[in-house]
Amino acid sequence: MVFGKRRPVDEPAVPAVLWTDVHKFTIGSVERPVTSKRKRAVHGPRAVRVPRGGNDHRVYAPCAYLAPASRPAPAGITGPRLYEDEDAQKLLCYLEPSDETEGEKPYRVLDGHGQLIGTVRRLAPAKRFLKHTWRIEQPGRPQIVGRNQWAVSSTKELAELAATKVVLNTFQAIVDMGAEGGDQPSKPRTLEWKADGKLVMTSEGSELVTIKADWLDRRLAFAFALLGDG
Repeated sequence: MVFGKRRPVDEPAVPAVLWTDVHKFTIGSVERPVTSKRKRAVHGPRAVRVPRGGNDHRVYAPCAYLAPASRPAPAGITGPRLYEDEDAQKLLCYLEPSDETEGEKPYRVLDGHGQLIGTVRRLAPAKRFLKHTWRIEQPGRPQIVGRNQWAVSSTKELAELAATKVVLNTFQAIVDMGAEGGDQPSKPRTLEWKADGKLVMTSEGSELVTIKADWLDRRLAFAFALLGDG
Protein backbone atom coordinates (compact mmCIF):
# COMPACT_ATOMS: atom_id res chain seq x y z
CA MET A 1 0.00 0.00 0.00
CA VAL A 2 1.36 3.45 -0.91
CA PHE A 3 0.96 6.06 1.82
CA GLY A 4 2.94 8.85 0.20
CA LYS A 5 5.32 9.68 -2.59
CA ARG A 6 8.91 10.66 -2.97
CA ARG A 7 9.56 14.31 -3.67
CA PRO A 8 9.06 15.06 -7.40
CA VAL A 9 12.06 16.36 -9.29
CA ASP A 10 10.35 19.68 -9.96
CA GLU A 11 9.29 20.16 -6.32
CA PRO A 12 12.01 21.76 -4.19
CA ALA A 13 13.02 20.25 -0.89
CA VAL A 14 11.84 21.93 2.28
CA PRO A 15 14.77 24.16 3.34
CA ALA A 16 16.78 22.95 6.32
CA VAL A 17 16.81 24.94 9.56
CA LEU A 18 19.56 25.38 12.14
CA TRP A 19 19.54 22.58 14.71
CA THR A 20 20.61 25.00 17.45
CA ASP A 21 17.36 26.97 17.07
CA VAL A 22 14.99 24.00 17.38
CA HIS A 23 12.26 24.05 20.03
CA LYS A 24 9.98 21.31 18.71
CA PHE A 25 10.84 18.31 16.56
CA THR A 26 10.01 14.81 15.42
CA ILE A 27 12.02 12.15 13.60
CA GLY A 28 10.85 10.78 10.27
CA SER A 29 10.80 11.07 6.50
CA VAL A 30 7.54 13.00 6.04
CA GLU A 31 8.36 16.36 4.50
CA ARG A 32 4.87 17.51 3.56
CA PRO A 33 2.04 15.76 5.46
CA VAL A 34 -1.50 15.27 4.25
CA THR A 35 -3.63 18.36 4.93
CA SER A 36 -6.89 19.79 3.67
CA LYS A 37 -4.84 21.41 0.89
CA ARG A 38 -2.56 18.46 0.23
CA LYS A 39 -4.04 15.08 -0.65
CA ARG A 40 -0.87 13.01 -0.51
CA ALA A 41 2.12 13.10 1.79
CA VAL A 42 5.54 13.85 0.32
CA HIS A 43 8.63 12.16 1.75
CA GLY A 44 12.29 13.09 1.93
CA PRO A 45 15.30 11.61 3.72
CA ARG A 46 14.93 10.44 7.32
CA ALA A 47 15.84 13.33 9.53
CA VAL A 48 15.16 15.26 12.70
CA ARG A 49 12.34 17.49 11.46
CA VAL A 50 10.82 20.72 12.72
CA PRO A 51 7.14 21.57 12.12
CA ARG A 52 6.66 24.79 10.16
CA GLY A 53 3.63 26.63 8.78
CA GLY A 54 -0.09 26.47 9.55
CA ASN A 55 -2.26 23.37 9.50
CA ASP A 56 -3.16 23.66 5.80
CA HIS A 57 0.42 24.25 4.67
CA ARG A 58 2.36 22.34 7.31
CA VAL A 59 5.87 21.13 6.42
CA TYR A 60 8.55 19.35 8.42
CA ALA A 61 11.89 21.03 7.84
CA PRO A 62 15.03 18.95 8.41
CA CYS A 63 17.69 20.13 10.86
CA ALA A 64 19.82 16.97 11.19
CA TYR A 65 19.92 13.83 9.07
CA LEU A 66 19.96 10.19 10.09
CA ALA A 67 22.78 8.12 8.64
CA PRO A 68 21.68 6.62 5.29
CA ALA A 69 22.01 2.86 4.94
CA SER A 70 24.49 3.33 2.09
CA ARG A 71 26.84 5.41 4.25
CA PRO A 72 29.33 3.31 6.25
CA ALA A 73 29.87 4.34 9.84
CA PRO A 74 33.12 6.14 10.63
CA ALA A 75 35.76 3.93 12.22
CA GLY A 76 35.03 3.07 15.83
CA ILE A 77 31.41 4.30 15.80
CA THR A 78 28.73 1.65 16.32
CA GLY A 79 25.78 3.58 17.75
CA PRO A 80 23.19 5.83 16.08
CA ARG A 81 24.53 9.00 14.48
CA LEU A 82 23.30 12.24 12.95
CA TYR A 83 24.73 14.43 10.20
CA GLU A 84 24.39 18.13 9.49
CA ASP A 85 23.98 17.53 5.74
CA GLU A 86 21.85 15.20 3.63
CA ASP A 87 24.96 13.74 1.95
CA ALA A 88 26.23 12.60 5.37
CA GLN A 89 29.59 14.33 5.03
CA LYS A 90 29.55 16.34 8.26
CA LEU A 91 28.99 14.34 11.44
CA LEU A 92 26.88 16.23 14.00
CA CYS A 93 26.81 13.75 16.87
CA TYR A 94 26.70 10.06 17.69
CA LEU A 95 25.77 7.77 20.58
CA GLU A 96 28.22 5.47 22.29
CA PRO A 97 26.57 2.82 24.50
CA SER A 98 28.23 2.02 27.81
CA ASP A 99 27.95 -1.12 29.92
CA GLU A 100 24.56 -1.64 31.56
CA THR A 101 24.63 -1.85 35.36
CA GLU A 102 21.75 -2.61 37.74
CA GLY A 103 19.07 -1.79 35.20
CA GLU A 104 20.72 1.44 34.07
CA LYS A 105 21.61 1.73 30.39
CA PRO A 106 23.80 4.79 29.68
CA TYR A 107 24.65 6.31 26.30
CA ARG A 108 27.40 8.86 25.90
CA VAL A 109 26.58 11.53 23.31
CA LEU A 110 29.61 12.88 21.45
CA ASP A 111 30.04 15.57 18.81
CA GLY A 112 31.61 15.10 15.39
CA HIS A 113 35.09 15.47 16.88
CA GLY A 114 34.53 12.87 19.60
CA GLN A 115 34.08 15.41 22.40
CA LEU A 116 31.54 14.60 25.10
CA ILE A 117 28.26 16.54 24.90
CA GLY A 118 26.52 14.68 27.70
CA THR A 119 24.93 11.38 28.70
CA VAL A 120 21.45 9.94 28.28
CA ARG A 121 20.49 7.20 30.75
CA ARG A 122 17.55 4.79 30.63
CA LEU A 123 16.68 3.51 34.12
CA ALA A 124 14.64 0.41 34.88
CA PRO A 125 11.62 1.08 37.14
CA ALA A 126 11.95 0.61 40.88
CA LYS A 127 8.51 -1.02 41.02
CA ARG A 128 7.05 -3.62 38.68
CA PHE A 129 3.95 -1.61 37.74
CA LEU A 130 5.95 1.48 36.77
CA LYS A 131 7.70 2.16 33.47
CA HIS A 132 11.32 3.11 32.96
CA THR A 133 12.53 6.66 33.54
CA TRP A 134 15.26 8.73 31.90
CA ARG A 135 18.12 10.97 32.94
CA ILE A 136 20.04 13.49 30.87
CA GLU A 137 23.36 14.82 32.11
CA GLN A 138 24.79 17.93 30.47
CA PRO A 139 28.11 19.18 31.87
CA GLY A 140 27.68 22.35 33.91
CA ARG A 141 23.91 21.90 34.24
CA PRO A 142 21.67 20.17 36.79
CA GLN A 143 20.59 16.61 36.01
CA ILE A 144 17.40 16.37 33.94
CA VAL A 145 14.88 13.71 34.98
CA GLY A 146 12.22 12.44 32.57
CA ARG A 147 9.16 10.93 34.26
CA ASN A 148 5.52 10.27 33.52
CA GLN A 149 2.45 10.65 35.74
CA TRP A 150 3.03 7.24 37.40
CA ALA A 151 6.34 8.31 38.91
CA VAL A 152 4.95 9.42 42.28
CA SER A 153 6.04 8.39 45.73
CA SER A 154 2.72 7.81 47.45
CA THR A 155 0.98 4.42 47.26
CA LYS A 156 -2.34 6.21 47.67
CA GLU A 157 -1.55 8.47 44.69
CA LEU A 158 -0.65 5.43 42.60
CA ALA A 159 -3.95 3.74 43.46
CA GLU A 160 -5.91 6.87 42.59
CA LEU A 161 -4.07 7.30 39.30
CA ALA A 162 -4.59 3.63 38.42
CA ALA A 163 -8.32 3.84 39.10
CA THR A 164 -8.63 7.01 37.03
CA LYS A 165 -6.65 5.52 34.16
CA VAL A 166 -8.80 2.39 34.07
CA VAL A 167 -11.98 4.44 33.87
CA LEU A 168 -10.60 6.77 31.20
CA ASN A 169 -9.17 3.92 29.13
CA THR A 170 -12.43 1.99 29.27
CA PHE A 171 -14.41 5.05 28.20
CA GLN A 172 -11.96 5.86 25.40
CA ALA A 173 -12.04 2.26 24.14
CA ILE A 174 -15.82 2.41 23.86
CA VAL A 175 -15.67 5.72 22.00
CA ASP A 176 -12.95 4.49 19.64
CA MET A 177 -14.71 1.23 18.90
CA GLY A 178 -17.92 3.02 18.11
CA ALA A 179 -16.16 5.50 15.86
CA GLU A 180 -13.85 3.11 14.01
CA GLY A 181 -15.32 -0.31 14.53
CA GLY A 182 -12.23 -1.84 16.11
CA ASP A 183 -9.19 -1.50 18.30
CA GLN A 184 -7.13 1.68 18.02
CA PRO A 185 -3.38 2.02 18.53
CA SER A 186 -2.40 3.21 22.00
CA LYS A 187 -1.07 6.71 22.37
CA PRO A 188 2.57 7.27 23.35
CA ARG A 189 3.14 8.29 26.94
CA THR A 190 3.96 11.88 27.75
CA LEU A 191 7.05 12.59 29.82
CA GLU A 192 7.95 15.76 31.66
CA TRP A 193 11.67 16.43 31.88
CA LYS A 194 12.65 18.58 34.85
CA ALA A 195 15.85 19.92 36.38
CA ASP A 196 15.76 21.39 39.88
CA GLY A 197 11.96 21.29 39.68
CA LYS A 198 11.82 23.39 36.48
CA LEU A 199 10.43 22.08 33.20
CA VAL A 200 13.15 21.60 30.59
CA MET A 201 11.46 19.44 27.96
CA THR A 202 8.35 17.38 27.21
CA SER A 203 8.10 14.31 25.00
CA GLU A 204 5.21 12.30 23.57
CA GLY A 205 6.81 8.93 23.13
CA SER A 206 9.60 9.65 20.70
CA GLU A 207 7.20 11.18 18.22
CA LEU A 208 7.16 14.81 19.33
CA VAL A 209 9.68 16.51 21.58
CA THR A 210 9.26 20.09 22.81
CA ILE A 211 12.20 21.92 24.37
CA LYS A 212 11.36 24.52 27.01
CA ALA A 213 14.83 25.52 28.27
CA ASP A 214 17.13 27.34 25.87
CA TRP A 215 20.22 26.06 27.68
CA LEU A 216 19.56 22.42 26.79
CA ASP A 217 21.92 21.16 24.10
CA ARG A 218 19.57 20.03 21.34
CA ARG A 219 21.79 17.09 20.47
CA LEU A 220 20.95 15.47 23.81
CA ALA A 221 17.23 15.75 23.02
CA PHE A 222 17.89 14.29 19.56
CA ALA A 223 19.77 11.41 21.18
CA PHE A 224 16.79 10.53 23.38
CA ALA A 225 14.47 10.52 20.36
CA LEU A 226 16.88 8.29 18.42
CA LEU A 227 16.88 5.78 21.27
CA GLY A 228 13.08 5.81 21.53
CA ASP A 229 10.83 5.59 24.56
CA GLY A 230 9.75 2.02 23.85
